[in-house]
Amino acid sequence: MPAGAGTNLRRSIAAVIIIGGTNLGAQAAPNPVGRWLTEDHGGVIEIAPCGDALCGRIVGMIEPVRPDGTMQADVKGRPKCGLTILQGATETEPGRWSGRITNPDDGTDWGCVLSVDAAGRLRLRGYLLLPVLGQTQTWTPYSGPLSADCRMG
Repeated sequence: MPAGAGTNLRRSIAAVIIIGGTNLGAQAAPNPVGRWLTEDHGGVIEIAPCGDALCGRIVGMIEPVRPDGTMQADVKGRPKCGLTILQGATETEPGRWSGRITNPDDGTDWGCVLSVDAAGRLRLRGYLLLPVLGQTQTWTPYSGPLSADCRMG
């Protein structure tokens, strides 16, 4: 080995360890983008980027069509299938998003906080005024089929 080659090799190895080591603890916190089965298993919400924030829309329901053949509708008469119910969720700290969520059945608008737990479940806390005055739901990832009319299958 030429003179100084051992020193250069050690420096190269040290550089790889230092550079590689900086990424070991810098893993991004899981984010809520994806399809989620609601806690009551009655619907699937797809969360996706919309502008600088995240939004969520209804993409699946157990019964998207009423017995009379019409689509299930929100309080304003709009079809629930494709309806955006989560708006403006922005990351307020690593792994935590805050936004607004609307109950399509009665039109109530709530503040909400989203995070993904260590088990990969979405924790959604809806609240009025302060998060401490709210309720948390746990949604699970959904990978099942969805029909064009939002039917879960």
